[in-house]
Amino acid sequence: MIIAQLSRPTFIKKSISVSAAKLAASSSPRFHHSAGSSRIVPSTPQSRAPSYTAPFTTQAKMSAPVKITEWVSLADKSGEFKRQVSSFRDHISREPGAKYPPEKDRYHLYVSYACPWAHRTLIARQLKGLDKFITFSVVHWHLGEGGWRFVTKDEKEPGENVIPDPIEGHGDFTHLRHVYFESEKDYAARFTVPVLYDKKTKQIVNNESSEILRIFGSEFDDLLDDEHKGIDIYPEALRNDIEEAHKWQYDLINNGVYKSGFATTAEAYERNVVALFEALDRAEKHLQGQKDGPYYFGKTLTEVDIRLYVTLVRFDPVYVQHFKCNIRDIRSGYPAIHKWMRNLYWNIPAFKDTTQFEHIKWHYTRSHTNINPLSITPVGPLPHILPLEEEVAAVAAGRK
Repeated sequence: MIIAQLSRPTFIKKSISVSAAKLAASSSPRFHHSAGSSRIVPSTPQSRAPSYTAPFTTQAKMSAPVKITEWVSLADKSGEFKRQVSSFRDHISREPGAKYPPEKDRYHLYVSYACPWAHRTLIARQLKGLDKFITFSVVHWHLGEGGWRFVTKDEKEPGENVIPDPIEGHGDFTHLRHVYFESEKDYAARFTVPVLYDKKTKQIVNNESSEILRIFGSEFDDLLDDEHKGIDIYPEALRNDIEEAHKWQYDLINNGVYKSGFATTAEAYERNVVALFEALDRAEKHLQGQKDGPYYFGKTLTEVDIRLYVTLVRFDPVYVQHFKCNIRDIRSGYPAIHKWMRNLYWNIPAFKDTTQFEHIKWHYTRSHTNINPLSITPVGPLPHILPLEEEVAAVAAGRK
């Protein structure tokens, strides 16, 4: 394999046995897969039940001041990583009289290309054609003591829209924390991405990725053309299956890589990494039995594909080595997951266009100095994602 010239960023005790878990519940077919192709064929646009029924209010949940880069409190003897609960939970809604109605060019999305939670929202934004309605900008890949920062006018980082804060009146905002303080002057928790921001009221609407994903999935439909209106990533017929998958995939896979990587005791690490690979075995078994189409639920692309993809596309490039999630890798240990993931990347532009491997690798390996003190970024694996029809040598040899 020929290694291309590497671009370099600017920088201001016991054996483990993993058993396969039970097969995840299968489902029936809406993001349809046409025979012989991975092309998305939207359903015929129609009125759908709203994704949300519960009222949303902004609750800036405060906590004692935290050190941005201290992922597990040194006082916590369990060694377990505990994810912060998102604070801003308002909702853009099509309902009459909504506090935040869907409007063109009213809302802005702050993201990091490195962050899998923010990546969810970027995929949904492009998939649903909301790039014509909601602006976005990307923070610098490095996360320091001040939290996520915006690039300066003189910095040139890879990727689309990696720019200083573009919002009118934010000319002196150097960090994402300034956006948080604008909305809540006494905010005292972490400054996370994604952030869905209202340019009209100068307020954060929501900073919970799963809720932004669902907002993008339905609440702008009345403004969209028929093609994008027909793309339903949370179809009623599959909602029970989707929610069931979310329950175990969030805790054991999406958050499981972090609970493994940020663990500060061997016991916490081993417990979480074993649970992670048992969950990957479960996903692999489900996909092996999925014969109706290329997505997690066959012919229908859903939230599950989006939420699982953003973790697994980072798995081999980062989590295997950086978070010690190394019982197996995806490309040689999980053939069905590997095929499913590559189909999304290579055949659906919303996935490939929003996957920025330089930001991903630089962020983890150069921001988490408690894990990687010298901030040396591994070169491999190369390529970061394999072409659809190519396999690693060991897998290819095994198929002969």
